[in-house]
Amino acid sequence: MADHKDDLKEIEQRQDEWEEKVLRKRVKRFNLPQSPTRFYSPLAVRDFDFIENVGFPGQYPYTAGNSPFDFWRAYAGDAAKTDYRPDWGGAGGVGKYGGFGTAEDYRDYLIRMHAMGRTGGPNMAFDLVTQCGYDSDSPFAEGEVGRVGVAIDTFRDFETIYEPYTGALDIDKVPSNFTINAPAAVLIAMYAVLAEKRGISPAVLRGTPQNDILKEFIARGTYIFPPGPSMRLFRDTCVFCTRHMPSLNINSMGGYHIREAGATRVQDLAFSMANAAAYIQAGIDGGLAVDEFAPKFTFNAFGGSMELYHEIAFQRAARRIYARMLKERFHATHPKSMQIRQPITAHIGCSSTTLQRPLNNLPRAVVGGIAAGMSGGIPGAFPPFDEPLGLGHSQEAVQLQLDATRILIYEAKIADVNDPWAGSYFMESLTDELEAQVTAEMEKIDSMGGAIAAVENGYMQKAIAKSAYQRQKQIENQEQFIVGVNCFTGKNEINISVNREVEATYDPDRMKSAEGRQIEKLARLKRERDNTAVKSLLKTLKDHAKDESVNLMPDICECVKNDVSLQEICDVLREVFGEFQQSKL
Repeated sequence: MADHKDDLKEIEQRQDEWEEKVLRKRVKRFNLPQSPTRFYSPLAVRDFDFIENVGFPGQYPYTAGNSPFDFWRAYAGDAAKTDYRPDWGGAGGVGKYGGFGTAEDYRDYLIRMHAMGRTGGPNMAFDLVTQCGYDSDSPFAEGEVGRVGVAIDTFRDFETIYEPYTGALDIDKVPSNFTINAPAAVLIAMYAVLAEKRGISPAVLRGTPQNDILKEFIARGTYIFPPGPSMRLFRDTCVFCTRHMPSLNINSMGGYHIREAGATRVQDLAFSMANAAAYIQAGIDGGLAVDEFAPKFTFNAFGGSMELYHEIAFQRAARRIYARMLKERFHATHPKSMQIRQPITAHIGCSSTTLQRPLNNLPRAVVGGIAAGMSGGIPGAFPPFDEPLGLGHSQEAVQLQLDATRILIYEAKIADVNDPWAGSYFMESLTDELEAQVTAEMEKIDSMGGAIAAVENGYMQKAIAKSAYQRQKQIENQEQFIVGVNCFTGKNEINISVNREVEATYDPDRMKSAEGRQIEKLARLKRERDNTAVKSLLKTLKDHAKDESVNLMPDICECVKNDVSLQEICDVLREVFGEFQQSKL
């Protein structure tokens, strides 16, 4: 230790001399207020402890990664086995994220995908009507039914989607994803009821509901009830899944939407960790031990940016912060409880893509892929270059994305080394700096009473709005440069375009008729069902909703079995819980 201190003392002396005789001289020559670059020496990480701060891949604190290597690296010599096709859902995974029109429309699309060999489980996008807890016949639904996802009013709609999933593709053999938050409890109930109806134990069902309601209050907006009652529903789903559907992931949280809404890197990670802490506490408050359910928490993704070094540090810091929080604050002991499980690590974020000169988005995505490969993930060149051109990536853009990812894997060999920045003076300093800033922000939120209180008082929402404004102002003032947008836009620049062929997904005429068909189907169901039973079940649900100690999932399952609609369930809960109104910014 004495030798190390002596070394640092000498380095500090030499660094002072270098700054005085070399650096400042150079800065003065160019008439700059300070150096435009930085250099890192051991002085940046004076107290660096490799075991404490980094460790080995697959070991606490997981800074270097969750495992020595991912499953897809086990077959590195066989390109066919490691081909990255996120839209095909092969080998028992989920298929391409999608959903539109009625359940029958989406079912028919899935049948077409199966005929093409794309046999992944449903990866459902829901229309805004469903996401906000309304039925297709609601006045609020007009013009929105089936528009940005599939319309699900009742269990019969849900069941229809799964008609192609039988035999080797039955629901005990393929997983499902449900990108839904406020009414997530209802969709989880539908999944369980479908299994029971088919004679399959819900315990073997796999998949992931997003079930990340706090993020909706902060950034995305499809919330229904106030934060407190919403977290009561999360608690109920957490307990229900743990006890009755243990193979199902409980949620898919993260800061992707938070960063896309305008949050800074620090806010993205701090708010995500504060939300995670609230979810973990909800499970504990429900009577569960942390290691019973935390291994089934997942993250869909955090946000991203073009700042390569910072996004690598972000992923390293995120794993370390989460692991330490679970171990030190919640006393988890199971390794899986302490790991951030996410399909996407570093990336540039869709908000980094530009409508102007869109082919530039391909090299941008490659930058994100490099960051991912250097921070413990698949070096995916996400998103396709035509992301900002409208819904529906072209086949050309998807092919280029896939090939860019393959080039990073097989030619550049980006993923051949775990955490290649481990021990770097620069990267360890950057990781420590980010962790300190995030920890300070988390402590600020804790002082308010945690994430729920920080949503209720509008702190997180206001912070993001302010950050979004500041970033846009920086772009307009050319304090941040975006090639082809606010710089390099002269008359000699060339706009390059390529053919774009978008794979046919739906019949426009059927989309036009989706709302009418869905309303007609719902009216027929309401006439045919046992409305006496519906009235009784809704009364029971309402009575139990008034008692916070009661888990509502059994009641919701009974409602689902008896054709009670999504809105009817949510309306009863609206009567008891109320609806959330954002505070004025």
